[in-house]
Amino acid sequence: MLDFFTIFSKGGIVLWCFQGAGVTESFTGPVNALIRSVILQERSGNSSFSHGGLSLKYKLDNEFELIFVVGFQKILTLTYVDKFINDVQLRFRDRYKNELEQKGALKLLNNSFEFENDFNMLLSVAEESSKARGPAGMRTFEQSGKSQKTVKSMIETKGGDKGKEQGGKKNKNAKKEAPAAQPAKGDQDKASPSGQKMVENGNQSLTAEEILQKNREEFFRKHRPGASEKPSKSPKPQKPKGKQNRVWNTGGRSTRDLDYSDKNGNGSPNGAEQNLEAQFDPEMQPASMKGDLLSVEYESSDEEEMEEEDEEVVVRETTKPSSKKGGGLFGMLKGLVGSKSLTREDMEPVLEKMKDHLIAKNVAADIASQLCDSVAKKLEGKVMGTFTTVASTVKQALQDSLVQILQPKRRVDILRDVMEAQSQRRPFVITFCGVNGVGKSTNLAKISFWLIENGFTVLIAACDTFRAGAVEQLRIHQRRLNSLHPPEKHGGRPVVQLYEKGYGKDAAGIAMEAIAYARNQAFDVVLVDTAGRMQDNAPLMTALAKLIAVNMPDLVLFVGEALVGNEAVDQLVKFNQALADHSMSDKPRLIDGIVLTKFDTIDDKVGAAISMTYITGQPIVFVGTGQTYNDLRSLNARAVVSALMKA
Repeated sequence: MLDFFTIFSKGGIVLWCFQGAGVTESFTGPVNALIRSVILQERSGNSSFSHGGLSLKYKLDNEFELIFVVGFQKILTLTYVDKFINDVQLRFRDRYKNELEQKGALKLLNNSFEFENDFNMLLSVAEESSKARGPAGMRTFEQSGKSQKTVKSMIETKGGDKGKEQGGKKNKNAKKEAPAAQPAKGDQDKASPSGQKMVENGNQSLTAEEILQKNREEFFRKHRPGASEKPSKSPKPQKPKGKQNRVWNTGGRSTRDLDYSDKNGNGSPNGAEQNLEAQFDPEMQPASMKGDLLSVEYESSDEEEMEEEDEEVVVRETTKPSSKKGGGLFGMLKGLVGSKSLTREDMEPVLEKMKDHLIAKNVAADIASQLCDSVAKKLEGKVMGTFTTVASTVKQALQDSLVQILQPKRRVDILRDVMEAQSQRRPFVITFCGVNGVGKSTNLAKISFWLIENGFTVLIAACDTFRAGAVEQLRIHQRRLNSLHPPEKHGGRPVVQLYEKGYGKDAAGIAMEAIAYARNQAFDVVLVDTAGRMQDNAPLMTALAKLIAVNMPDLVLFVGEALVGNEAVDQLVKFNQALADHSMSDKPRLIDGIVLTKFDTIDDKVGAAISMTYITGQPIVFVGTGQTYNDLRSLNARAVVSALMKA
């Protein structure tokens, strides 16, 4: 029933393997996919993995750096697999403990691990135990709960309250027990309806006297003079009248300097609009962006490092046991020296604190839980180093996992890919997609400026035919970019052109025409701007999937803002799902990379980068850090993790 079972070290040395009878296909493909997609990407929070028609279960042995993997057909439901893989791990460890303790790859290669007999014995025991249990039989009518019910218990009273009658009986019994507390007849008549109502609402534990007293207090409270008067509220702080003038940091210019009405000769507004972009202050000229982009930097001060050390001490103190044995210097050394292997109970308080810290830094709650589970599985059973605490060990493992997640499986080198497309005499096509208001058009203009600085010509396809002003926004960017790089310096040809067909047209058709136009006019890059759409809008998501499926761009970039938290997961999952569902090919085009915008507004709450990368497995290609053409960076994984782990 099992297709294969393999035991290998984290260094890649296969110690022992088993292949089921009748299985001819090699299991190297599924195991390599598991290593690439899960183990190397620090996604071991879930112990199962699917590859094609196979379902894989794996277990990590961190003490001896081993991985146990079992594979079986996905259509089978094998209930004994989890217990079986644990039994195999324990038996293999116990039998070859001395060989495994010898460090070095050569010593592992020289040893022979004859484990077939033990494996077959454990497999037969597991299969027999699953057969012995079998499916649970149906209960008889006498064993079911229906047999205990009577006709009287199934009758519903008015209002659907079955417990009314029982409460009423209890109330009568309470009256019999305390006859001296009965009130006057008039009061009793007035109080009985309310008392019955209280019993119906679930106050069966109150006696009749307590219910009556409660009703009287309620009556006097309502009719007390001045009870209806609302307490005086504290006076609201007076707001300053009028709007205060904002002083910009880049100010310093008088209104006379900003008046361009007389600088165009006839003072015509059209002339002013044509020459506005050409009249730049030399101090406001953007700097050169030739070559690769600068990376996002984050520098932690000495005070922040001291705060982190203090917090680490606090975490360590919270993880100490409450027993008072072994105090003094010996107790302190015992807490530091690595004398035992880590267990889940040891790490639980620290992991809980780390999880709350990640959520506070804008990491999605589900992603934070999966990260902490992955770190727990990575460290469980591992022997701590000398003079290290549980908190420092967990924190270091989490930092390594976060860096591994942010470092892409493949590097997206756009400049190299554009030059390769040039050699094939075709344009390199990039499509931008995302929800409303995240900055797609603005960052498209920044990327255009970066490409122009590196000597490429750009055609912008205005495929946002829905939002009012979208085409005009791109036209203004086109004018400003051409004023920064005048056509006179490029052989009389504009380095940026805008391809637009107005509003209300089919976006996929406009993109196709723009790509054909770029091919005929020898443009190097086509940047396709799409309309913003919410991930729940099915018609717009279908239109986006059609645009990508018809035109097959070289790169599909999802533009997301760094301000989002849990919403990032929902956006990326549904965008990818829509692209997969509405694609016409067996291998649909999904999101290839991420543009993270508004990164300058979040200080150290950089968790959205982790959430987006963890969900898609794709790299963050660009990071927007401001509102000028120069405010475009590449992601520095260690800088982001440093900001994320800041206390």
